[in-house]
Amino acid sequence: MPRFVRLAFQTVRDLLVTAGPFALIAAGLLFAAYWYLQPTPPKSVTLATGEEQGAYAEFGRRYAEWFARYGIEVHLRATQGAAENLALLRDPDSGVQIAFVQGGADPKTLPPGQLKDDGLVALGSLFYEPLWLFYREDVARRRLRHDALGNLAQLRGWRLDVGPAGSGVPNLVGRLLDGNHVDVAGIDLRALGGTPAAAALLDGNIDALAFASAPEAPLVQMLLQTPGIGLLPFPQAEAYSRRYAFLSPVVLPRGVVDLGRGVPVRNVPLVAPTAMLIAREDIHPALAQLFVQAAQAIHGQPGWFQRRGDFPSERSLEWPLAREAERTLRSGPPWLQRYLPFWLANLVDRMWVVLLSLIAVLIPLSRVVPPLYQFRVRSRIFRWYGQLRRIEEDVEEGEGSAARLGARLDELDARVERLTVPLSYADELYALRSHIRLVREKVLRRG
Repeated sequence: MPRFVRLAFQTVRDLLVTAGPFALIAAGLLFAAYWYLQPTPPKSVTLATGEEQGAYAEFGRRYAEWFARYGIEVHLRATQGAAENLALLRDPDSGVQIAFVQGGADPKTLPPGQLKDDGLVALGSLFYEPLWLFYREDVARRRLRHDALGNLAQLRGWRLDVGPAGSGVPNLVGRLLDGNHVDVAGIDLRALGGTPAAAALLDGNIDALAFASAPEAPLVQMLLQTPGIGLLPFPQAEAYSRRYAFLSPVVLPRGVVDLGRGVPVRNVPLVAPTAMLIAREDIHPALAQLFVQAAQAIHGQPGWFQRRGDFPSERSLEWPLAREAERTLRSGPPWLQRYLPFWLANLVDRMWVVLLSLIAVLIPLSRVVPPLYQFRVRSRIFRWYGQLRRIEEDVEEGEGSAARLGARLDELDARVERLTVPLSYADELYALRSHIRLVREKVLRRG
């Protein structure tokens, strides 16, 4: 093997042996931090939506398309509505990590100003979800001797569909009826929900239909423009919002449905719970951050009841806001995402504190590497001084013949000749060889 190759190999080996333990410690600490923090989000997440023809289902499809750009698959789980979504979130075996939830859908109520503490967190409120109560105008004329239904108290004796128990509407309507001192037993409640309920309303099999949904829902668009179907106004919307913290007063503007035909013919006051994005508190922070960014892209546009930028927001939440969601809502996406791919920006964002901590720990440890390397290289030279010293002592004490001592020196000199050390340590190698010559001179004088 050529001498320069042997020298390079020896130098690399010395560096590996010296710095190897240090590198292993650093790699082990970095792996432990990575395993503990789990900076990379999972590649799939399950989102509970709602009925197939509802606004939740439509928004769920938009979220799935948005997340696909980041290589994350969103599995949409159709449900009966917000109440079932909450039950799935609270069930650790359901597989659902995040869901749309309507304000007021949870029968567990708390005093105003208090937030629920049940292992769930909010990622923000998304949009107003007005309570739409459509009714047949011919039934109003027959029962009330008037063309329009005026308030909830007039529903006594009506056939009213409030949707299945899995939706949040039965609980919401029940609260509002109780606030109007209307005994639910005096109303013929049905639980069809969705398209079957709308068909029953149009066929005259029920008198009224109540559901909460964003105006983008096809069912809302259709019923608002159907002749003979009226919409119950809530002139006391402000009072409802003061009584029930999860409700907000909104106005359906005149002509917003159809400007040409002027539908509706006047402003219609309504009450609206706020749709929220609710997740389990153990959701991956990167997923929470991405869902808020998706909400800003999907729900941040102007609509019938909000202006641009009104949503997503921190208003009307019944659960504590997740830390990552709060940071994204207030500060926007991390600045690294503007210049780096999401996976890399997220990795740096999640790991930079750990990396700084590791650097702070490893820098003092790294100071021992140069002395160790120096000791290893010099020890290859200094270990021969032991044999040289023994030969010199034998010369001084007169032990052994000059020929035998010379042979020992020749063997030592041959071994030293084959030593390979970096150029920076060549002076010590030459010093050893000069000392061998000095001892050889003593041997010759003795001979």
